[in-house]
Amino acid sequence: MRAARRIPAFLLVSASAALLGCTVGPDFERPAAPAVMRYTEQALPPETVSADIQGGDAQRFLDGADVPGQWWTLFGSDALNQLVELALKGNPDIEAAQASLRVARENYLATAGGLQPQVSASGGVQRQRAITGSASPQLDEGDTLDLFTASVDVSYAVDAFGGLRRELEAQGAVEETTRFELEATYLSLISNVVITAIRQASLRAQIASQLDIINAQQQQLDLLNQQFELGAVARGDVLQQQAQLAQTQATLPPLQRDVEQTRNQLALLLGRFPAEGQIPTIELTELTLPTELPLSVPSKL
Repeated sequence: MRAARRIPAFLLVSASAALLGCTVGPDFERPAAPAVMRYTEQALPPETVSADIQGGDAQRFLDGADVPGQWWTLFGSDALNQLVELALKGNPDIEAAQASLRVARENYLATAGGLQPQVSASGGVQRQRAITGSASPQLDEGDTLDLFTASVDVSYAVDAFGGLRRELEAQGAVEETTRFELEATYLSLISNVVITAIRQASLRAQIASQLDIINAQQQQLDLLNQQFELGAVARGDVLQQQAQLAQTQATLPPLQRDVEQTRNQLALLLGRFPAEGQIPTIELTELTLPTELPLSVPSKL
């Protein structure tokens, strides 16, 4: 009789275990990585050409090498490094991405809690006064007593078909995706800061070159005016030089406008208002091009 009573319980436990082992839906299988190993159709040369100028050294391609995490430091500019640090501290997109990751993590933990036993406890205290006809002979009419109550409830959701586990997997995937989005935010922000800073330095270098050209053309115009007063040159030569000087001067306002636009853009990337100032400036002569360029496929980037 004892063995016959144990069989149904054993079958119930076995059936529950079998149901718990089943999970609805197919298991995720990571797709195979693409076989493409380079960007261009033809293989790149081992190194670039060199030039006999500052920064004109040949750059070698390192096939399969990893890109350094702090790749912007390869330019050797303290001002550029400072700009990146300021952007990482002050840009609001970084804070928003970090907050999204915390939300995704908490959602994952909340979902994981559904697979654990749920325990709740409650208690109460009541104060009563004895009345006539009390059931307890030890109490007289008008006496008071305290009544304490407590209860503990334990519940467990049996995930028979694996719905909760699939939801937990989905929340884990969301958290992983949010973490990659945070890394992408870091990469995009740093890239935009470096590109904008170098563009601003290039524009300032162009303005400096145009000012040198304007200065030389003004000296040439002064010399022609002196020669014209002496009768050595015709009036047409002076007018031609004046027109050339005016054309060169007309190129300055667009360059100055672009410098201000890049400055405002850089201030926004740093999480500041353009009027606040105190933005480090970079000169092209301060930058050093890296001599070794790692090459990797987009999936590694």
